[in-house]
This record gives sequence, C-alpha cells and structure tokens, in this order.
Amino acid sequence: MSVSLNQFYSAIGITKQNFHQFLNNQLKQEELIENLYRVLLEIRKDHPTLSCRAMYYKLNPTGIGRDKFEALCAQWGLIQPRRVNKIRTTYSNGVIRFDNLYKELKLVKIDQAYVSDITYFEVNGRFYYLTFIMDAYSRFILGYHAGNRLTTEETTLAAMQKLLTYKNHSLPEGIVFHSDGGGQYYDKEFIKLTTDYHIKNSMCEYAYENGKAERINGIIKNNYLKHRSINNYQDLTKELDRAVSLYNNQRPHKSLNYRTPKEIEN
Repeated sequence: MSVSLNQFYSAIGITKQNFHQFLNNQLKQEELIENLYRVLLEIRKDHPTLSCRAMYYKLNPTGIGRDKFEALCAQWGLIQPRRVNKIRTTYSNGVIRFDNLYKELKLVKIDQAYVSDITYFEVNGRFYYLTFIMDAYSRFILGYHAGNRLTTEETTLAAMQKLLTYKNHSLPEGIVFHSDGGGQYYDKEFIKLTTDYHIKNSMCEYAYENGKAERINGIIKNNYLKHRSINNYQDLTKELDRAVSLYNNQRPHKSLNYRTPKEIEN
C-alpha cells in the first residue's frame, strides 16, 4: 500500500516544514562534526599533550556540548596524545566529495585553478580560523579571512567575497576550485556561489594533493603572524592584511624565477 508524503507527515505527527527543518539541522550537525575533526588534528600537531577538555574550552564549538565533544575525541582516538596522521586530515563520512580535477591539470596561466585551505591561529588561548584562496599559477593570495567561528560564513564565503571584490566580480568560466573535503567547501551556500560564477569544484582525498594551499597556511602563520604582537582579534585582522600584502607584493618565489606573485598576477 502506497502512502503519500502528507499521510507520512501526519502519521509521525509533524508538519512538512518541521520535518525538512529537522533534516537541515542534521546536515549542519554532520558538517560541524566533520569540520571539528579536521581542526582537532591541526591542534594536535602543535599541542600534542593538550587535554580534550582544554581543547573544548579553547574552541568553544557552537552546537556541541562538552560531554559530546569529549565523546567524539574518544571516538577519534584523541583522548590520549598520539602521533597524528599528517597525510589524511579530513574526516568524511557520507558527505559530498567532488572529483579531483586538479591533479591532471597543466597550469599555464592565472585564473585557471584556485587552491584553498583553512587553518587556525591561537591568540591568548583563543582560536581563530584563517582561510586562504590562492591562484595556483601565480601563487597570489586572492581571498582570505580571519573568522571567529568555523562556519562557512566566516571561512570560505568570506574569503570568496574578498576574492570577488579583488576581481571586480568578473571571472572567466571554468576555473577549478581545489580544496580538501572540509564541510565549508560543500556547504550549499558556497556551492551556490561557485555555481553562479561557473567554477568547477574539486577536492583532494589526502593533504599532499593540496600542497600549495597547505604551504601558504604555514608561511603566513610561521613566517609572518607569529613574529608580530597579536593580542586580540583586531590585531589579528590587521596583521593578516599586512602579511598577505607582503607575501603577494614583496616575497619572491624560486618557482616563479624569483618573481613575486603580484608580478605574475599582472
């Protein structure tokens, strides 16, 4: 016997609207957990002995209580300090994953492929999240953002808006946007934005398949930000602007025949 959707909603005692709201909330929770795992692996690299409870109060993750956080740490083997797998950095379980379009791409010009990654930066015991989007050919950082939370709005969307402003909202069609499997890169709002600009989404399975984006994280954090006096979020955003400007305009690259990213971008 077939049952209509309306009969189904009536049988379980909720409205269609409430049912779809429940599904959306479930998806958001799954994305949050997947993003959390990735950040915890990053933290473990720098703080191998930090307790899970200390990580919880540093991260203060929205929508996840302390007990659930510690249960997830136990599930992921993070209760006791362990050697972090430096290759696989993304936890994906039943989530969207795009094909890796980048690995076979031969780079010959700018605006052919963008690479992106998200990392964290600690300021007085508080974690903030840095997102970078870089042109894979010129190494020019096109978009970036320092966020208070690990949400799409404060990571990939914010960085993309800065990129679009820099490009005057004019991009050639077919750019490959390559990232890891973080939930911010398959969030529906981010996918809508890339679709609107005819961008092809690409994802790696292992961190080494997104090496350029991984390296820019380390360069900005370790070569620039860690050498500055940063005491609050305002300091961080100011110093991030400075670091990106120095990197883009003054830092020569051996791979670019000792030219700067800005020279190649021009």
